[in-house]
Amino acid sequence: MSHNQPTFEHRLQGEMPKIGIRPIIDGRLGGIRESLEAPTMKMAEACARFLSANLRHSNGLPVECVLADTTIGGVAEAARTAEKFRKAGVGVTISVTPSWCYPLETIDTDPQMPKAIWGFNGTERPGAVYLASALAAHNQKGIPAFSIYGRDVQDIGDETIPADVQEKLLRFAKAGLAVATMRGKSYLSLGGVSMGIAGCVVDESFYQEYLGMRNEYVDMTEFVRRLERGIYDHDEYARALAWTKANCRPGEDVNPPELKRTDAQKEKDWETVVKMTLIARDLMIGNPKLAEMGYGEEAMGHNAIAAGFQGQRAWTDHFPTGDFLEAILSSSFDWNGIREPFIMSTENDNLNAITMLFGHLLTDRAQIFADVRTYWSPDAVKRVTGHTLEGAAAGGVIHLINSGPAALDGTGEQLTDGKPSMKPFWEITDEDVERCLAATKWSPAVDFFRGGGFSTDYTTRGGMPMTMARLNLIKGIGPVLQIAEGYSVELPAEVHDALDRRSNPTWPTTWFVPNLTNDPTFKDVYSVMNNWGSNHCAVSYGHVGADLITLASMLRIPVCMHNVPSERLFRPSAWTAFGANEPTGADYRACAAYGPLYK
Repeated sequence: MSHNQPTFEHRLQGEMPKIGIRPIIDGRLGGIRESLEAPTMKMAEACARFLSANLRHSNGLPVECVLADTTIGGVAEAARTAEKFRKAGVGVTISVTPSWCYPLETIDTDPQMPKAIWGFNGTERPGAVYLASALAAHNQKGIPAFSIYGRDVQDIGDETIPADVQEKLLRFAKAGLAVATMRGKSYLSLGGVSMGIAGCVVDESFYQEYLGMRNEYVDMTEFVRRLERGIYDHDEYARALAWTKANCRPGEDVNPPELKRTDAQKEKDWETVVKMTLIARDLMIGNPKLAEMGYGEEAMGHNAIAAGFQGQRAWTDHFPTGDFLEAILSSSFDWNGIREPFIMSTENDNLNAITMLFGHLLTDRAQIFADVRTYWSPDAVKRVTGHTLEGAAAGGVIHLINSGPAALDGTGEQLTDGKPSMKPFWEITDEDVERCLAATKWSPAVDFFRGGGFSTDYTTRGGMPMTMARLNLIKGIGPVLQIAEGYSVELPAEVHDALDRRSNPTWPTTWFVPNLTNDPTFKDVYSVMNNWGSNHCAVSYGHVGADLITLASMLRIPVCMHNVPSERLFRPSAWTAFGANEPTGADYRACAAYGPLYK
């Protein structure tokens, strides 16, 4: 099988946000400003070069930095820069300076723009003094800003960016771009509430006030209309069906004989689920081919950066399950080749979809949607299988499993230096795709999916650093985020089979072990499971809890539970004033005091 090169495209309406770089200078003419012009602008240019060289948008397109036309020594230049940034589509700003400047006259005062200040750690012209004074001004005005300050003193004119500064620049910029990317986009509900799951209930105030997003709704009968009237690209459908038959391996049919579907029914199911996939994608982002067919309205789509398919039970009692559409869209490849994953949740759990969206925008990688199904203690595993858990799994494991959109990337078959990983789509090779497909089976849906269809079945390879996360809405508080960094583990095949069959052997499994700490919620694996706030979670490759925490602080979403080391935490400087010795409580108090970003 051969794919084209990865496809880089902006699928949604509106330009990709840019990073605005603001060189701040001491405005006093007569020798002071003149001596600082060159080093200040060089510092801004170095910052821009570094960010552009090390960041991409999640769609693979380059991140563009926009520099102010001049250094900013006072309010007039600050205003001119703000106007330039507005016209250029800047979504996040970084102010840089090697010297003292006039804070109130030079800071960025846009209350909705994520902002940071990099104050050069040098002694000739103290950028750190400006940094401290400017942050105090931001905090006094109630406009939070992030502080970037290198640990070691540098000489004036040194254009290198220390490693600790680089880390903060990247963490801030990536989270800020995520904030700007979500703004103005849609979450698309394909159906309504599935099986009484509260996470399916769309809280429009949350989307509007915290994310700056809008909500779109489509009844699932729209799928019936498009299926029956052929409102999809028929040429692509033929290509997609052929690819599916060639690459999607059949799995075990565990249904009792009286409920097994015939070969003819299964063939029809494959045709339907492929069409459903095309329709769901077209509903999200549109398709110009539909306009050529006479469906101009349908061709536009809903500008959806994320979506959810209700499925159960209104759909699955009669039609094939949405597992195929959810898994294929959520993966980094399909019949069109290697491309950016879509964010598609099962059961229309929009809160998990947003958690997946956070993870995708921060890591550029596909996400795993899963039930937080079972904690298997060492004693329980020993009793059921006779096996003694060892190594990373010695304290027990959490069984992450769900019939829906576990991206095929989650197999762990995309190798990096020979080790299992999940890659940004532009790093994925044809061989990676082939391994993911070979490791996945498609089993006929189990009996409670009465309309048939196929479920994704694979087991995630062990040893991958992973971060489990979940956004929850709490009455009286609002949104909260919980995070658990850890690793995937592998169990012996016979142990896996014994445990897996007690749940559902036709669904994808990730055996997950969180990193343990002295925190009561992370003292053991059981405590993590026992304190998880929902039946669902999103799983990202890598230990990205610090990035999620930075993003959450920008959106004013407190983090109720995490196991990220304190030295990796990066929040606006004002958070310290809400209780430096109690960071979790300070996070709650700061988020409550500032309120949602777009309120």
